[in-house]
Amino acid sequence: MIKAIVFDMDGVIFDTENLFIGCWKSLAEEIQIEDLETVLRKCIGTNEQKTREIMIAHYGDQFDFDHYRERVREIFTHTVETQGMPLKKGVYELLDFLKAKGYRIGLASSTRVETIRRELRSVGLEDYFEVIIGGNMVTHSKPHPEIYRLACEKLGIHPEEAIAIEDSLNGIRSAYDAGLKPIMVPDLIQPTKEIQPLLYQKFNDLLEVKNFIEEQAFI
Repeated sequence: MIKAIVFDMDGVIFDTENLFIGCWKSLAEEIQIEDLETVLRKCIGTNEQKTREIMIAHYGDQFDFDHYRERVREIFTHTVETQGMPLKKGVYELLDFLKAKGYRIGLASSTRVETIRRELRSVGLEDYFEVIIGGNMVTHSKPHPEIYRLACEKLGIHPEEAIAIEDSLNGIRSAYDAGLKPIMVPDLIQPTKEIQPLLYQKFNDLLEVKNFIEEQAFI
């Protein structure tokens, strides 16, 4: 019996993965490094510390990650302030449906919890989530299963009673290893041959997820 749905945030609720990569690429000429987008795609679904490790491993110890990360934050903040947080298709419809049917709703994102709450609040979504787990609340970043295990613990359910909605390969690995049923809604990355066997389902958008859960009538 499925009792809960646990969401990732960036790339699932907010259409921010493209935005973040765009912000980094806007600094590409100044940074003067190659393969930036390829390296950034490896960082999708991880927290800031893991992103730092990936980029320094690729570009060397002289790469001033903290300086450029702060510049990216400034560009991102300005873009959001002027254009608003970009939402993925079907977010409100799915959350309204889940709430009406009595599903427990959680969120497990590698983003810091303070940022999660601020961004959700900005579009009126914070109150949908009974439990919000941020990357700074766990020791290990996705793909480690810790964040999903903690989300299920806080929801008071067994992992096998929950569906995880993810867009990244790291997120799918995290949810699967924690014992949840991963649904992938791809954003920038399609499932690989290694990831496909881990998927419970795969859909193009959150409206398709809503239709599937409605048809299954878990509750």
